[in-house]
Amino acid sequence: MAPSHYLILASILFTIGAVGVLVRRNAIVLFMCVELMLNAANLALVTFSRINGDLNGQIMAFFVMVVAAAEVVVGLAIIMSIFRSRRSASVDDANLLKY
Repeated sequence: MAPSHYLILASILFTIGAVGVLVRRNAIVLFMCVELMLNAANLALVTFSRINGDLNGQIMAFFVMVVAAAEVVVGLAIIMSIFRSRRSASVDDANLLKY
């Protein structure tokens, strides 16, 4: 397969994730869409790395995965805190953390 196919797939995945972030109100779905966008960026990084013949894009994709894993842990802890207090995972309830 040509590298352009991978870049087209990455752009489609990123677009689906961006639309999901803009449209959805549930925090769990929002996090899944953000993860989809990060994976699309990783796919593009690895594709460009393959095109150029070096490992820089793959190393960068690895660090993006590490940061995404840390983001998921912290994000799910915040969502669980909101859900336990309000019994809802809506993004509109995120202002509860001020008090």
